[in-house]
Amino acid sequence: MTLKKSRIISTIGIFLLCFLFHFLYGWLPSSISAIFFPVNESIWEHMKLIFSAVIFYGIIDYIILQKFNIKYNNFFTALFVTALTIIPIYLTMFLPVYYKIGENMIITIGIMLVAIIVSQVISYKILKAKDFDKINIISFILIIIAYIVFAYLTYYPLKNELFFDIQEEKYGLNNYNI
Repeated sequence: MTLKKSRIISTIGIFLLCFLFHFLYGWLPSSISAIFFPVNESIWEHMKLIFSAVIFYGIIDYIILQKFNIKYNNFFTALFVTALTIIPIYLTMFLPVYYKIGENMIITIGIMLVAIIVSQVISYKILKAKDFDKINIISFILIIIAYIVFAYLTYYPLKNELFFDIQEEKYGLNNYNI
């Protein structure tokens, strides 16, 4: 297997994890699952979903890269940059459509797939780049910081339309039992 093929598999894996992660908080509600999985239908919580799918798939990806002896560099940098950049890539495509026609499941899923594909192209380029050990360590720390921010904003969301769940008409975990 090549690095390029592993990115194709990553695209599929991340895409499938997004579907699973969409429901995990509902199935396993807790203060821990609230940090990683969406607690409502707000745009923000779906960004957390995509970020988590990339990060959690990173564990599987690491195992695949090791098992097939695939040469790569900058694993944590690729993982963090991919997880972080997928959010603005997705939002850049999603928000104009959302504000123009509203929520459409087929279009939303299509946009998500395109964002994942673009992010995996970025991942491929970073994994092929020369090794930057110091940046790799910083990237690992930034993943942890990102989850601290996600946790904080899940429990204390901004009163902003990105954080508003239009189905339940509430923000974050407001009125949710955990």
